[in-house]
Amino acid sequence: MAEHLDVLVVGAGISGIGAGYYLQARCPDRSFAILEARHTIGGTWDLFRYPGIRSDSDMHTLGYSFRPWTEEKSIADGPSILTYLHDTVAEYDLERHIRFHHKVIRARWTSSDARWLVDVEHTDTKETSQLSCNFLFMCSGYYNYERGHAPEFPGQADFAGRIVHPQQWTDDIGYAGKKVVVIGSGATAVTLVPELAKKAAHVTMLQRSPTYIVSVPAVDPIAKWLRRKLPVETAYKITRWKNVLMQTFLYELSQRAPDRMRKLIKKSQRKLIGEDFDLDTHFTPSYGPWDQRVCLVPDADLFEALNAGTASVVTDHIDRFTATGIQLRSGEHLDADLIVTATGLELLFLAGLDLSVDGKPVKPADTMTYKAMMFSDVPNLALSFGYTNASWTLKSDLTAEYVCRLLNHMGKRGYNTCVPRRDAGVKQAPFLNLSSGYIKRAEQQMPKQGTKAPWRSYQNYLLDVLTIRVSRLADSALEFS
Repeated sequence: MAEHLDVLVVGAGISGIGAGYYLQARCPDRSFAILEARHTIGGTWDLFRYPGIRSDSDMHTLGYSFRPWTEEKSIADGPSILTYLHDTVAEYDLERHIRFHHKVIRARWTSSDARWLVDVEHTDTKETSQLSCNFLFMCSGYYNYERGHAPEFPGQADFAGRIVHPQQWTDDIGYAGKKVVVIGSGATAVTLVPELAKKAAHVTMLQRSPTYIVSVPAVDPIAKWLRRKLPVETAYKITRWKNVLMQTFLYELSQRAPDRMRKLIKKSQRKLIGEDFDLDTHFTPSYGPWDQRVCLVPDADLFEALNAGTASVVTDHIDRFTATGIQLRSGEHLDADLIVTATGLELLFLAGLDLSVDGKPVKPADTMTYKAMMFSDVPNLALSFGYTNASWTLKSDLTAEYVCRLLNHMGKRGYNTCVPRRDAGVKQAPFLNLSSGYIKRAEQQMPKQGTKAPWRSYQNYLLDVLTIRVSRLADSALEFS
């Protein structure tokens, strides 16, 4: 007999830990376990070890709503975030619910039993076991932890130095006094370049096309002032809402007046980089702001490295790798001792889970998401998937709250099954409205969203507070039995 629990949470990263808190606080009569494939908690913040790893959102919104972020820096480094997560687990006694080395590989729903049968691989022993649950809560993130996106470049084997993807960074990678080329222009690249430039002989950020890059203060002066004047929790809540409103305003401005936003970004960059730098070539993308995620740099550290001459930006295409570096299509050659391929993530939806309902395989791409949390015709399963235009945790908090509301609603009314049923008249659209490469590469494995509520994904925290936290839970799209 498989061990049975009311709820199984998959993943002990920032989403899974938050889910554990809410289940414990709001559904105390429900048994649950958090299954983690790795040996420790933290997810992204434990896996990534490359130099300078940090948040790309402010910690007053990336932190949990129920536990204030009290450190001074608003844009925090990876080790500080990991400490915050460990402290959260300890404070709320969540580790007793976490089962390490438990990788979920298959989940089968049986309507007659109203439960999921879950196959688990024990990553330390390679043995398998089974668990069953009434509700499956996927908090496993959205990318492959085993590998990042690493395209094969012509002549790669000819390079005499070391080539490393940031996701596989190890402590033995030396860069002090070396010439380093970082391939990429996203959040990872703009984090790596100024940090590597502190010790390297020179760092070149080689990009095929530019990304919007905006400088923000590492320490939020308003948050710092509020902490001196008010209780910690009150100051945190005010700062959190201040940042939510600012993020929402800037995103909406980007969508409604992209040319105006471009000019504002360019004006702020010009103040930081000077008149001689070619902003049009290196920092002015062909797409609009927030068509892809905007990169934040704390205290203009990337611009400072460029001004100091310890780093540079080259916008060009790779012709081939050579023994001593990279030959570009323009004819220029970049000398390198170390090449870092910050070429992005490989998305892995639902942790690659083999899913079936009453013996019928479920492909996420064939489903439509209900409030960006549940799937059409898939019972008793929810997904935690954060915002692409704001902090991940804002949405993961709302999702965990919703799951607890749903479980309590079902318990009070004697229901054991809840499944979203798609309205045939709802047109479908891509799940994520981003043009980023890692999104486009994974479109075939991702579900769809609808063009109207409750199937539409708004990517707007204020709207989601109304539609997820406040609105009536039971609606015409949800079928209870």
